[in-house]
Amino acid sequence: MGDRSVYLGLDLGTSGLKGMLIDSQGRNIGFANAPLTVERPNEGWSEQNPERWITAAKAVFNQLTRDFPVEMGALHGIGLSGQMHGATLIDRMGQPLRPCILWNDTRSFDEAAALDAQPGFREISGNIVFPGFTAPKLMWVKHHEPEIFENINKVLLPKDYLRLWLTGETISDMSDSAGTSWLNVETRDWSDALLRASQMTRAQMPTLVEGNAEGGILRDVLADLWGLPKGIIVAGGAGDNAASAIGMGVIKAGQAFLSLGTSGVVFAANDSYLPNPESAVHTFCHALPDRWHQMGVILSAVDSLGWYGKITGKSPEALTTTLGDSLRPPGNAMFLPYLGGERTPHNDAKIRGSFLGLSHNDTRESLTRAVIEGVGFAFADNLAALHRAGTNIERVLAVGGGAQSRYWLKAIATILDIPVDIPVAGDFGAALGAARLGLMAATKAAANDVCTPPQIAETILPVTEMTAPFHAKYQHFKSAYPAPKGH
Repeated sequence: MGDRSVYLGLDLGTSGLKGMLIDSQGRNIGFANAPLTVERPNEGWSEQNPERWITAAKAVFNQLTRDFPVEMGALHGIGLSGQMHGATLIDRMGQPLRPCILWNDTRSFDEAAALDAQPGFREISGNIVFPGFTAPKLMWVKHHEPEIFENINKVLLPKDYLRLWLTGETISDMSDSAGTSWLNVETRDWSDALLRASQMTRAQMPTLVEGNAEGGILRDVLADLWGLPKGIIVAGGAGDNAASAIGMGVIKAGQAFLSLGTSGVVFAANDSYLPNPESAVHTFCHALPDRWHQMGVILSAVDSLGWYGKITGKSPEALTTTLGDSLRPPGNAMFLPYLGGERTPHNDAKIRGSFLGLSHNDTRESLTRAVIEGVGFAFADNLAALHRAGTNIERVLAVGGGAQSRYWLKAIATILDIPVDIPVAGDFGAALGAARLGLMAATKAAANDVCTPPQIAETILPVTEMTAPFHAKYQHFKSAYPAPKGH
């Protein structure tokens, strides 16, 4: 009859929680999702109530058990993926002390600069202390909400708050924890020195496991609630980008992907630890033992087109559809996609976006192209930073909502001057990666057997006659960076 075991990946994103079911061969069975919203009570703030994550998880389990009752009855393992860097502060009763401060919250830029200036942070963590990372957020809480800081029992990353609800355990994995500024990324353990420097202790940190290792057992009360088997293993899991890499089989040196989502990421797998903080490239643990990765991060990728769409009354899909598929030369208008600051390569929380070079001749369509080009140029900044950090990328696998636009991918391939591969139809993102980690944790299957790359449906090549004009405009883009400082 064969192995009928089923594995669930839960991906806790900024805009929603997704659950994906796969079988023992890694084939997609089905999925469910529940939406989430972000609260922005002040300029530069971004928060979510952790209890809404639990509400979303209950909705996902309800939908999956309703739509796939037989398969859920054979559930054997669960993997977790989540938005990184969020500061989820837990009291001694396991309850959140305040809303979670999210990855794209930049309020702690002063605290980040102060920690980054301290000896050891870059050397031990392998990274700049970015305002979006977890440690400076805790320093902000200490300075502005001291009564909350004094009552912190544990600091959990978003997906690990879900784990606490699922298993009752405070556990995290190395890939997600690498984005806190408290992890020694080379040794894959908490750094007592970095914790002390930010007035935290190891006792306030979760226990660490590898992403494909066991990270708790589903509580019996939840198994009974949804009629699931007892003893379901919950994997260590991963931060969302490392989980996406697991889903796409990007686990070895020379493999890379480009994520065109709310934020933008150029991700390269490494077989060794290759830190270069000065480049503003992130150097993190991968979700598998003895593997690392580097990535450049754009804070506003598809989010930039979403912002422009709100102004024009059009969805990002509608804006890109009007462009067709044929790439056009760059226009005069230029867009700098720094709507909420920028990470790679600038590490600038105060920078803000802008249109430059506008004229009476510009239209909604020409400004759509400017936004698309601006995000492409920001990816070129990321690629150059990765090269400076010692990683050479010769082609990328494209994923994310923006990758549905052929025009956008042609612009990116031409700007970066490398081929862009598009996988066959299907979901190869973080939820699949989480499910694969759940499978490995439950069965001890080898990563090379599970983390296979997707079949390529199409390869987008650079439009050679356009590379020179796009390269010329990229030089203008680079020189424009210091201008739009926030006030």
